[in-house]
Amino acid sequence: MPTEPENAPPSDNVRPSDPPAGSPAGPLASAPGRRRALLTAGAVLAAGLGTAVGELTHGGSLFGGSSSPGSGRTPDAAPPAAAAIPFHGARQSGLTGPQLPSTRLLAFDLPPNSPAAERASLRTLLADWTGLLSATAAGTPPDPRLRGDDGPPRTASLVGLGPALAARLALAVPGGLAEPPTFPGDRLDPARGGGDLLLQLSAADPWTLAVLTELAAEAARSAGALPRWSQSGFLPPTRPGATPRNLFGFKDGTANPDEDAARQWVWGPPGPHENATVLVYRRIRMDTAAFAALPAERQEAAMGRRAADGAPLTGTAEHDEPDLYAKHPDGAYVIPATAHVRLTGPRLDGGARMLRRGYGYDDAPDDRGLLFAAFVRDTTQFTRVQSRLAERDALNPFLTHTASAVAYVLPGAPPGSVLGAQLLD
Repeated sequence: MPTEPENAPPSDNVRPSDPPAGSPAGPLASAPGRRRALLTAGAVLAAGLGTAVGELTHGGSLFGGSSSPGSGRTPDAAPPAAAAIPFHGARQSGLTGPQLPSTRLLAFDLPPNSPAAERASLRTLLADWTGLLSATAAGTPPDPRLRGDDGPPRTASLVGLGPALAARLALAVPGGLAEPPTFPGDRLDPARGGGDLLLQLSAADPWTLAVLTELAAEAARSAGALPRWSQSGFLPPTRPGATPRNLFGFKDGTANPDEDAARQWVWGPPGPHENATVLVYRRIRMDTAAFAALPAERQEAAMGRRAADGAPLTGTAEHDEPDLYAKHPDGAYVIPATAHVRLTGPRLDGGARMLRRGYGYDDAPDDRGLLFAAFVRDTTQFTRVQSRLAERDALNPFLTHTASAVAYVLPGAPPGSVLGAQLLD
């Protein structure tokens, strides 16, 4: 469970360092009428995902009225609505926009077919998702349930392609797109990981997320894609500008790489992939009860940070750089050799950094934890860090990796364009 300095998911009100270019645009006109009718009608979610949508109301509620016309009562002042997040831009809004408190990840498979048929299905689905997501972000959603009273719903999204699909269709994705190896202690469930396509939808509220999930899954079904797995997540209530806490009670994500570092370690090199990246996803079960039973000093030694303020054990404030060389008078390291912060620090990895935007999940009393999402230029960055963690992380007794997925995250779609157009054309 990454809690070191680079894994900062910015809260909903944090200003993103690199907002997407462009402005919202209406739905594209590429989808056949039958699919558009299905989207507009808000048809029932494909079989197998209906119960998953319902789960959004379970533990996912992280967070007034007005007088009737002519009543003579002055309506209560309402806070201004937060600005909509543009869909169109050089990069996808699920990465460049603020991290919204409710999320759902969905994976789909394209049934084996001829490369031409699979390409056609993929092109259709990406066009349909572009139309749905751009229209919703612009305030002209195809379903009236997404038309709020305070302007466009606040949503963000990202779409990625899995390694198997990229290989089958000979898509020009960066080399080395592959699942990481299995690490000691992994208990990976194949039914919860992998997939030809991965879609992450995020919203400011569970209602919007549930409806958007329904429509996106129906578009996938209409294009011939089959649901593989689905997972909901959430962020805790967090004041603007503060770092969210994970289910162990520690601040999880103090600082993401700035734009200069991200260009080196997160985004692709100049060329067709420079606004693309690779997602490494891990579903990590956390034994919260066992961790809570530890004395506070043992919890902090395992993490390498203080629980109260998130400061490293060698510092006085959350954003202080951990001093990995500081020692006690007896010669022991202040930040222990097995501390999570030490093992995940960039100094042990040639300065390599990951962009991290994790979420909590709570599927059952004995199944809650972290949806870890790391964005890297090369999956070997993740493999190096996770290999160190699997070998000697003090948190290992309390963590179990139960699912894994990798996806090439497409560049954003400029206004008037469709996700993946450059790759497929």
